[in-house]
Amino acid sequence: MPLIEAISLALGQIRVQKLKSFFTLLGVTIGVMFLIAVVSIVEGMSKYVEEDFIGRFIGANTFTLRRWPDFTGPETEAEWRDMQRWPLMYRHDARYVVDVLPKDVQWAIETDASATASSAYAPRPRQATIYAVEGDYFQIKNYDIVAGRTIAQPEYLNGTNVVVIGDEVATFFFPNLDPIGRELRVGGVPYMVVGRIEKQGSLFGMSMDRLIIGPLESGLGRLTNPRGDIDGMMLKAPSTTAMFDGMELVREAMRSRRQLRPAQRDNFSIETSESALEDFREVKSVMTIAGTALPMIGLVVGGMVIMNIMLVAVAERTHEIGIRKALGARRKDILRQFLVEAATLSTLGAVIGIGLGLGGAWVIASNTPLPAAVAPWSLVVATLLGLGVGIVSGVYPARRASRLDPIEALRQE
Repeated sequence: MPLIEAISLALGQIRVQKLKSFFTLLGVTIGVMFLIAVVSIVEGMSKYVEEDFIGRFIGANTFTLRRWPDFTGPETEAEWRDMQRWPLMYRHDARYVVDVLPKDVQWAIETDASATASSAYAPRPRQATIYAVEGDYFQIKNYDIVAGRTIAQPEYLNGTNVVVIGDEVATFFFPNLDPIGRELRVGGVPYMVVGRIEKQGSLFGMSMDRLIIGPLESGLGRLTNPRGDIDGMMLKAPSTTAMFDGMELVREAMRSRRQLRPAQRDNFSIETSESALEDFREVKSVMTIAGTALPMIGLVVGGMVIMNIMLVAVAERTHEIGIRKALGARRKDILRQFLVEAATLSTLGAVIGIGLGLGGAWVIASNTPLPAAVAPWSLVVATLLGLGVGIVSGVYPARRASRLDPIEALRQE
């Protein structure tokens, strides 16, 4: 029997026995649906973290120098306790590092905190994230200024109370007004707005536009870190090779400044986007394994249902099998017929499951901060799994049908 004819017969059986076919498809459909939905969300999160989340914090050819790591935490309690003893970083530490850097490496000092801001044009005060910075901060962060300007070098040196604000801050504190040249009070201290940053959007539901940036030597620096220390530095090299060379220069400079012996580990943190992604990739692999393993339970259940349904079909169609054998059908024709029928059922269930899974992922992405992205490999795996479940679960019923004695089969009513 040709394969196309066998598939046509299988589809005919599905049309005739709609309720039975529905329950046969259900297990495979549910398993594949959850497989596609989970993998799509994991894949979307991966792209989001690698391309947007980490990229906005640590850009290409950029590394950070901080007291503690932002993304790669301690693995043991002993390491955590050791990290608590690491010394604070100060402005003179950062400026010592700047002196050893090549001229083509951009650098910026950064401290941040949350503070209350207010203006004469807003109905009430509101919390915002404030950044006290110095150096090439706006160039490293790739901020586009849509109105006004960035902070000038004399303003950094003199600690002038000027700020550049995010889109959300501008919209809330200066509704229907141009904020440039107007006063914004932060922590009760007045600052003049000199620039407005292009809208950045959000990350996992966290607004990137509720920010206020000012000189490190201004009142913002005292507000973010009253002790006089800094959160850290960002450094950007012109190439990947130059970045790794710069990292070694910074490491040597810091170890020398802190008089660390060769056997002692670093008591500061240097991170790149790759080091920041290491932990996430481990989490991603676990999530992917879990996301593919758990739906397999549904596929196993679906396979058992298909096997039972096909065994019932063999019993119900014994007379039909006898007629086919009497008319010259060989064992392999009967075997192929029932295998194709089982595989068609499960593959159809997989296709429906793929559609429902993609729809479910889209609904989650549309209504929650979780992103979603289709992984092409998951579509192939889901289809092959559906086909495989059908073939495996159909082997025993098909072999049983093919071994029926035609004389005995014809006696069945």
